[in-house]
Amino acid sequence: MIEIWFSILTNQQVRRGVYHDVPELIAAIDYFIEHYNDRAQPFIWTKSAEHIITKTTKRQATSGTLH
Repeated sequence: MIEIWFSILTNQQVRRGVYHDVPELIAAIDYFIEHYNDRAQPFIWTKSAEHIITKTTKRQATSGTLH
């Protein structure tokens, strides 16, 4: 889920802004984090656990050994 959250941060704040220096970017990220929960909605799983496990197991079987 953290990858999804960073994607939201990137798309909604970082890419939409113009930042002239690093402190300005940091301030924008801090602002986003402070106010994110005001408008956030829960992440909803769209696949069942069984579906994900089956797909992962098939992918591991075709890639050979586990690392």
